[in-house]
Amino acid sequence: MRFLLYNIRYGAGVGKRFHFPVPYSGYLKHTNGNLRHIVEFIRSLHPDIIALIEVDSGSYRSEKSNQAEAIAREMKHYHVYQSKYPVDSMVQKIPLVNKQGNALLTNHAIKRHRFHYFRDGMKRLVIELELNEFSIFLVHLSLKFRHRQYQLQDLHAMVENIEKPVIVAGDFNVFGGDRELQLFTAATGLKNANDQGQPSHPSRSPRRQLDYIFHSPEIQVNRFQVPQVTFSDHAPLVCDFEVVTASQVDHYR
Repeated sequence: MRFLLYNIRYGAGVGKRFHFPVPYSGYLKHTNGNLRHIVEFIRSLHPDIIALIEVDSGSYRSEKSNQAEAIAREMKHYHVYQSKYPVDSMVQKIPLVNKQGNALLTNHAIKRHRFHYFRDGMKRLVIELELNEFSIFLVHLSLKFRHRQYQLQDLHAMVENIEKPVIVAGDFNVFGGDRELQLFTAATGLKNANDQGQPSHPSRSPRRQLDYIFHSPEIQVNRFQVPQVTFSDHAPLVCDFEVVTASQVDHYR
């Protein structure tokens, strides 16, 4: 099974065009041209599960189109999308920003999905998706260190109640390095699929590991790669895996 994690930056792209005529003005431009490149790249990978961070759900920027829905339609996947900000957040009153969220897409039957919200930070959304053999949690953690630590505590509480194997993936924004995640991984027993520490940000010259795919011991990673594409400021993560039995887990240890 193939899992793709990709922070697509709303399809806004990178480089000189993104910063013309002023820095970061790319966030305000139409993005469907670059989104087409992203869709073509995703299709070439044939992923079974697609975890998307920074998706536009229908602002003028995406010409009123939900990017997650558009990608799901192209891939013939089911999809689940939600805004990054709680309904009662003041951010929901800001045009453009209130169309920003995350999404999970899959060609497998979805048994259940839930939306959780962290207690701290501005970006609070956690998407939980249950499939037959395992569950997935998708996150985009705060830019503030203190808020990230509180969010990781909340995430641990969510994960520890799941009886199935789990995958926890997303943009963790750990600018201080993976030392920030040591308590979380120790408490949950989850493993980092990127065991070689390959960086994914910035995509044009990666030097930081901000994006992570964590998994239960019952999930065996067969291949992990970070394709060097520059359709976003983050490079994507691609993880090929299988769910194994308890006896197989002992064998791989």
